[in-house]
Amino acid sequence: MVRDLAGLAVALIGLFGLLAAASAQAASDERPPVVIELFTSQGCSSCPPADEFLTELAMRPDVIALSLHVDYWDYIGWKDPYGSPMMTERQRRYAGALGLRYVFTPQMIVDGRQSLVGSDRVAVESAIVAARVREKAVRVSFRPDGGGMVVIAAGPAPKAGATVWQAIYDSDHETEVKRGENSGRNIRNVNVVRSVERLGTWTGEELEIPLNLANAAARGRYGCAVIVQEGRSGPIIGAAVMMLGSLAQAQ
Repeated sequence: MVRDLAGLAVALIGLFGLLAAASAQAASDERPPVVIELFTSQGCSSCPPADEFLTELAMRPDVIALSLHVDYWDYIGWKDPYGSPMMTERQRRYAGALGLRYVFTPQMIVDGRQSLVGSDRVAVESAIVAARVREKAVRVSFRPDGGGMVVIAAGPAPKAGATVWQAIYDSDHETEVKRGENSGRNIRNVNVVRSVERLGTWTGEELEIPLNLANAAARGRYGCAVIVQEGRSGPIIGAAVMMLGSLAQAQ
């Protein structure tokens, strides 16, 4: 009898442990995703390992993984077809906000808070874990009304407000690089950001912003990420993504 009760107690402890783990996992799954921005270039010989790592991160539901191609490597001999001064400018703003002396590739910015070498898997994974524990200040969600609508919930806003950014991105591209440091390589890039646009400022009140995403969807763009960021280049306090294929389903 005593042995049976002891066995029952062990079984109950195990059951409670499983329930607690499941509850913790559910709570974790409800947390907003961590935003990873990889600044990269097809003209940079150090970038392909980081591009491959981002491809893996892009498959995770707890991460928004974005590939932003800079244009300052173009002079080496290969013009990155996705390189843009817009992405270079965003990277430079991060450098100023984070107190960095220079920009580099491959660089990953984690939640607007931390700069890391994009191919350093251990450091990036550690930063993601730390970011997952940190609470985001605001919840961001989408509705597929018309051309799309983003809803930013009420919450504690930074004193100077926060910038709302929209990033439109493609699913993936594979490129045969014919010149420059990566000559002869086939490079795959996923979640390639084609434009970053400022939508407005969030000051703490609930905010609804209509999005004109029908044209982007018609051009074959894959997704839209909306990022709420302290100031213009500070910590990211809220983010969400919408797949543009959902617009067609809502029509």
